[in-house]
Amino acid sequence: MKRFSFFTFGVLFCLALMQVGSSGCANIIPPSGGPRDSLPPKLVIALPRDSATNVSTNKIVLTFNEYVDVKELSENLIVSPVPKTVPTIDYKLRNVTIKLRDSLEPNTTYSINFGNSIKDVNEGNIAKGFTYVFSTGNKLDNNSFSGKVLLAENGKVDTTLLVLLHRNLNDTAIVKLAPRYYTKLNRDGSFMFKNLPQGIFNVFVLPNEYSKKYDDSTKLFAFADSAVQVSSNTREVILYAFEQAKKKSAPPANAPAPAQPKAAPDKRLRYTTSLESGRQDLLTNSIKLEFNRKLTSFDSTKIILTDTNYQPIKDYTVSLDTTGKKISIIKNWKEDTQLRILIQKDAVADSAGTNLTKADTIKFATKKETEYGSIKLRFNNLNTAKNPVLQIVKNNEIFESIILTQKEFSRKLYPPGEYELRVLFDGNKNGIWDAGDYKLKKQPEIVKQLDKKLSIRANWDNENEITL
Repeated sequence: MKRFSFFTFGVLFCLALMQVGSSGCANIIPPSGGPRDSLPPKLVIALPRDSATNVSTNKIVLTFNEYVDVKELSENLIVSPVPKTVPTIDYKLRNVTIKLRDSLEPNTTYSINFGNSIKDVNEGNIAKGFTYVFSTGNKLDNNSFSGKVLLAENGKVDTTLLVLLHRNLNDTAIVKLAPRYYTKLNRDGSFMFKNLPQGIFNVFVLPNEYSKKYDDSTKLFAFADSAVQVSSNTREVILYAFEQAKKKSAPPANAPAPAQPKAAPDKRLRYTTSLESGRQDLLTNSIKLEFNRKLTSFDSTKIILTDTNYQPIKDYTVSLDTTGKKISIIKNWKEDTQLRILIQKDAVADSAGTNLTKADTIKFATKKETEYGSIKLRFNNLNTAKNPVLQIVKNNEIFESIILTQKEFSRKLYPPGEYELRVLFDGNKNGIWDAGDYKLKKQPEIVKQLDKKLSIRANWDNENEITL
């Protein structure tokens, strides 16, 4: 006898009620598929088994509890020790098959880390960091080595970098040879090697690229001061990555624009000013006039600073820079003052004897002190013997560098905005960060990124306490 489901019975019952004129049946809703699957694929069978010893086969079959996809292996897969030939990996339904194409080394522990490449088919749940381990000897190596990698120039983290271990301790190994082991960084810059054999290794950091060799001084690179003895109690290290030489930016490889009829050259002598919307910053003592051509004739007496009544102001200077294209009007400005710059037509001329087309008047005003905030910073644990330099950073650019010689720093006027704070430990006292040099075994100078942000509000006393 056929059995009806509860849902089918409910539909038939409602139809019967409708035939007798009843409207008391609620809407029939099919049962839902249940909660969304949020669990990653789970290994249920492995041949050879996970963590097996005395393995001699080059073929491994992993079976999961659900259908899986294996994606982006080139970005995720790490085989240790590093093979000469990349293994072949296939997948079908619930099985992942690994074929190692190199001969297995005796008494060696192998690990195959899939990273985030194994996902279930239906929901895309990731088996994060799934790793299969086996040994060709009678035991597994269980030594570990961990640490952290920071960018020496700014104290930040670059998670695209790799940490590499070399068994060959020659200085040129990192230039000529592939590493024995490597691993990726976590989000906080930390790293961890597992299942390592006992031994002595040189430690390096390089970008994640095919060669994994230090063959270009513009690559980010780090090295440990001395070789590391890997054992059951290996010390942690902090490595500071640096670019010994900066990359030169290449011109954009865009297709040339279609040829346009050449416009007649502008023979007029023009300039722009450094004023921002007709306002002069109190923290900058000069106004710059930048010309479109080099000046060969310049008369500073014909560029005059006046008040609003066109009465000349005292105590300022006018000068031309070495490029011959920038004139600076230098003065200690008073706040909230309306001023004028009078430029006579023949004050300047280019090599062709071209003057300005007419005399000009530039109207501007200096800013108010209330448009700035004051700052006071107090430093705890400040060690002046390390030559600390405070770097105030805005939009990833160093806005100001201040040599710290005492525990307090204050400034009456500071531009409002959001700033990051870093401290450079300036070994050679030149006020700037210096890179390392692997050939000379010279480590880079270190910059520490401070957790404390600096938020400057206009017309406000901004005080902060900073622990180094």
